[in-house]
Amino acid sequence: MSLEAPVVRGVELADDRTPRPVTASETVYEGLIWDVRRDTVDLGSGTVRRDFVEHTGAVAILAVRDTPGVEGASQVALIRQYRHPIGATEWEIPAGLLDKEGEPPLAAAQRELAEEVDLTARTWNVLADFHPSPGAMSEAIRVYLARDLAEVAEADRHTREAEEAEMTAAWVDLDEAFAAVLAGRIGNATAVIGILAARGAKEAGWVTLRDPDAPWPAHPAHR
Repeated sequence: MSLEAPVVRGVELADDRTPRPVTASETVYEGLIWDVRRDTVDLGSGTVRRDFVEHTGAVAILAVRDTPGVEGASQVALIRQYRHPIGATEWEIPAGLLDKEGEPPLAAAQRELAEEVDLTARTWNVLADFHPSPGAMSEAIRVYLARDLAEVAEADRHTREAEEAEMTAAWVDLDEAFAAVLAGRIGNATAVIGILAARGAKEAGWVTLRDPDAPWPAHPAHR
């Protein structure tokens, strides 16, 4: 990269979401949860063939509360869950697929927060949007910030199954979670982004937060 490369600031620092023309497309694998598609894409300078996972997208929730008895400190709700593809039990934040037809992303986030950590929230904001692996899958993830929390009544709690049945939850100091990310002790991408974004948003006095129904241009179904 040349030191004379252009400097970009302000409104120009935004992803261009204009897709390139697809001249051929086929499903090469149909899976239990998602499929693999093969597209031939016209880049203008030539064509390429790419296989990628077609993904429904997902939402995640960074639930935060004031630390009891400590002014100015915050805690975040983290869960521990086993992930077979990487053979590890990770620290994560509550999350789930957008796999219920017609369910808005915010409603999905509210449902996942209740199902995974037995919490509801009165205040919701968009914290961050990202693509976890844009060279391999179409997945888009929206991370919400949930505040003003309350517990779900015992009789209304979700029965967790499979990997979720072994899931445990804990309150973690936001600064400690931030330090764990920087030290490489937490590697889940959604948790990393949620924790870093929450730390930055808190330092900015939460003024960077977006409306919970803000446009989501990264997800074609929710623009």
